[in-house]
Amino acid sequence: MEIVILAVVIAVVALGAISGLVVSSRRKKQQLPPPPPTTPSVTAPPAEPQVGEDAETPRDEERRTIEEVGLPDSGATLVEEPPVAEPAAPAAPEVEVPEPTAGRLVRLRARLSRSQNSLGKGLLTLLSREHLDEDTWEEIEDTLLTADVGVQPTQELVERLRERVRVLGTRTPDELRALLREELLNLIGTEADRTVNTANGLGVNGQEIPGVVMVVGVNGTGKTTTTGKLARVLVADGKSVVLGAADTFRAAAVDQLQTWGDRVGARTVRGPEEGDPASVAFDSVKEGISEGADVVLIDTAGRLHTKTGLMDELGKVKRVVEKHGPVGEVLLVLDATTGQNGLVQARVFAEVVDITGVVLTKLDGTAKGGIIVAVQRELGVPVKLVGLGEGADDLAPFEPEAFVDALIGD
Repeated sequence: MEIVILAVVIAVVALGAISGLVVSSRRKKQQLPPPPPTTPSVTAPPAEPQVGEDAETPRDEERRTIEEVGLPDSGATLVEEPPVAEPAAPAAPEVEVPEPTAGRLVRLRARLSRSQNSLGKGLLTLLSREHLDEDTWEEIEDTLLTADVGVQPTQELVERLRERVRVLGTRTPDELRALLREELLNLIGTEADRTVNTANGLGVNGQEIPGVVMVVGVNGTGKTTTTGKLARVLVADGKSVVLGAADTFRAAAVDQLQTWGDRVGARTVRGPEEGDPASVAFDSVKEGISEGADVVLIDTAGRLHTKTGLMDELGKVKRVVEKHGPVGEVLLVLDATTGQNGLVQARVFAEVVDITGVVLTKLDGTAKGGIIVAVQRELGVPVKLVGLGEGADDLAPFEPEAFVDALIGD
């Protein structure tokens, strides 16, 4: 019995001890302070290099890390990347040397004769008939009128031919050719001064200024191209040229003139698109004076001859340029294929500015070379230059003898 009681007492004591340990453990857990909050680590950005220090590149950082950590050398070599080469500046356009202008029309004679000799050959064929009756003379008149010689010049030429053929009597082919050549030269004229006036002038302040040439005409006649080709003619003759891109209403015309100038080393003065043409013309002459250029060529806006206000603007360009000094030459560019319509244009332009010479373009593409006679009669000024193709050197000083020889052949 005593043994049983002792066992019970021991069990009770053991249970009490276990309960105390559990309670004590719970109290300790409750008394523990909460863990401190975790703060994310922030890596500071690398410091900016100070003045005099070199900025550290990613490859420098890679080397430093290997040295500090002591990683085993794998034998690999860090290769420096070659510096990126900057794009090369565009090369300046190569300056061309135009061919000499002396005798250029003679060199282009074959091209001229292919398009024009229908007039000369037609006249020779008619004059070679055994009997020159009224019908034949009417055909001769029609041939001349079709070639745009004009009514009055045609009548004069036919009258002279009739008289001389009557006096000559028997006519050999060589005699007829010589007769026709002489009369055509008389009709075109050989006494006029056909040189483009590029002589230096005297400015309003008494200083010497370059020769100033204005180029006028309707858009589509080849005005801007003619200005560029004329620059080549002048450069070929040993003159320095400044180009004035005063056709500000056509961006393509300005760029086109710039290209022509770059090809022969001529400076091009240009203004803002749709800017004041007179201002560009004024600045062009000013630049020519500053550079000591021989000639300033001014490409004007190709205004329609039916728009009076715009034509008046062309007169303004000339007046503004004359604040520097006189304009030595005003060249009117006409398309030879327009025939009598070109004469209408010529009249209106002559009323606005004093035309001093004519440039006939596209003379290689028409059989109406008689427009040379008609326009000279209309304006009282000579044809000074003719365009005979699309090539850069196909603008030639007009030579009446070479032209007539091309008309009638050998």
